[in-house]
Amino acid sequence: MSNIALTVACGHYDHMEALSRGIVQPTGIDVTYLANESPPEIFARMIKTNAFDISEMSLAMYFTLKSKGKFPYIALPVFPCRVFRHAYIYVNRNAGITVPKDLEGRNIGVQQYRQTAATWVRGILQNEYDVEMSGMKFVEGGVNVSRPPDEDLDILPNKKIQIVSAPEGKSINDLLIDGSVDAYFGARQPKCYKTHDHIVRLFPDYRKEERKFYDRTGIFPIMHCLVMKEEMHIKNPWIAENMIKAFEESKQWALARMRFTGTIRYMVPWLNHEIEEIDDMFINGDPYPLGVAANRITLETLMKYLVDQSFVTAQHPQLEDMFTPIVGWAE
Repeated sequence: MSNIALTVACGHYDHMEALSRGIVQPTGIDVTYLANESPPEIFARMIKTNAFDISEMSLAMYFTLKSKGKFPYIALPVFPCRVFRHAYIYVNRNAGITVPKDLEGRNIGVQQYRQTAATWVRGILQNEYDVEMSGMKFVEGGVNVSRPPDEDLDILPNKKIQIVSAPEGKSINDLLIDGSVDAYFGARQPKCYKTHDHIVRLFPDYRKEERKFYDRTGIFPIMHCLVMKEEMHIKNPWIAENMIKAFEESKQWALARMRFTGTIRYMVPWLNHEIEEIDDMFINGDPYPLGVAANRITLETLMKYLVDQSFVTAQHPQLEDMFTPIVGWAE
């Protein structure tokens, strides 16, 4: 019996390297790995044209669309992108914003209101710092390059929120510089942070805040999951099982090379110090565990934030119904 050929569209992550290079090969499957550094492009192509067999996907978008019963995909409990987000809140110093509560009632730039990164930031600000969101006005636009909104992928909450588009020809970076928005938060750093002294981080010592957040909650925020066509999964459930094993093997390959002390694999001078902190923080020194059980607190927290922000109702599906199971080996 010949192997099944599958396309996998995902970022060029270190934990995917062994799979993308063919060093790891899932049993019964020939993988064509389509690396793309623009996650939004992957999401759009998957949703609009069903372009891939398996693809990276915004977790907030997946939870929202799957909860509405409108998504012909099911997620694998593999999470290729995780990022602490305290570092990604930038403010115009001239607006007088020095503490989180100062954001109340302000104009906030975002790439997309429904973006997973923005959802996490709003949830953290509201739940950890008691920031009231109702008076904020959100301005959507390209972070460093002006771009029109993608209306086909525009998912709005079920309550009235002040959301407008950036003026034509203007990026969020431009608006942050001239004070049209008081702050920005999202997935990318605005270029003006490095070029304009009045653009600063809300949390100058963001790593301290992020570590406090993790120590208190156990949450390392998940940005993206992987999805596959649900029709394919129903017909051949073994595909997801074998791919999950391959993703785990690829990750372990990357972890082993990261820990090699003869040479430094990455251009990070204090990499060994970083690895020691990883070992201190994460079970088995693995910051990217697979499976629902190992990530339950993080997944439930994002779902709570989506409910609080009116993207999802309280009657949403259970997590186990939104992910393919891991079969044949313990999570």
